[in-house]
Amino acid sequence: MNDSMILGFADSRKLATELATRLELKCGEIELHRFPDGESRVRVPAELPRHVIICRTLDRPDKKLIELLLAASAARDNGAINLTLVAPYLCYMRQDKAFHAGEAVSQQSIGALLGTIFDAVLTVDPHLHRIERLEQAVRCAQAISLTATRPIAEFIAERFERPLLLGPDGESLQWVSSIAQGWGFDFTICSKERFGDRNVRIHLPANICISDRDVVMVDDMASTGRTMVAAAESVLAKGPASVSLIVTHALFVGDAEEKIRATGINHIWSTDSIMHPSNVISLVPLLAEGIQDCL
Repeated sequence: MNDSMILGFADSRKLATELATRLELKCGEIELHRFPDGESRVRVPAELPRHVIICRTLDRPDKKLIELLLAASAARDNGAINLTLVAPYLCYMRQDKAFHAGEAVSQQSIGALLGTIFDAVLTVDPHLHRIERLEQAVRCAQAISLTATRPIAEFIAERFERPLLLGPDGESLQWVSSIAQGWGFDFTICSKERFGDRNVRIHLPANICISDRDVVMVDDMASTGRTMVAAAESVLAKGPASVSLIVTHALFVGDAEEKIRATGINHIWSTDSIMHPSNVISLVPLLAEGIQDCL
């Protein structure tokens, strides 16, 4: 891997450095300057090897995507032949169809953009529901969707003897079942009624016994937190021993974390796909494996 190098923006310096150390690669920083009018100037190292890996998680994505485009272009202009994007959180995967006339299907639009810029894209637990594989959205030579289920399961197993894993809605089934079945955990899935972006109602399965159990709510992301609030309140009413929340992507928009903690939940945990105080699970080993597959 002597012809490879990892680059990171200032906001992804920690991830880039840890990956470079683990993979024994050189590491450089992408310099960023924002002009008063809002435009950005991006600068990469002047001499780059054949294979360049750019690290940046894509929460709060609109500015980041433009800067990523500029960085990729500059990398190719300065020697990179093969470009890989490592984005632990991949933005705009939610809107996978036009729910109303005239809506943009952002998954296809952003996926196509990334597919033209990069030769490979690695991400973790992307928000895919109506497609089965990341390559259906991101059309490049290698579109790799990793999953955090193993490190999450290991984390849970270290802390609880007999946890009950709970998915807040049907969309969480794929993560919850994968974690539970691989480790012999009990699990159940709730049903959800959505009345808007911030108004949901959660229904627990009628036949599940929660009393005196350590309940661990698991999902791919926490955004507004309203789903987690509703789920936590429903679970806490049943007398569990403890209630914890663990997510791959800690978006926690606005007062989301505050609202969840106000329910009386015991723990909020997340991976480090997005920097947040709740980060307890490193994705570096998982991402390093994925990069090695690309190389």
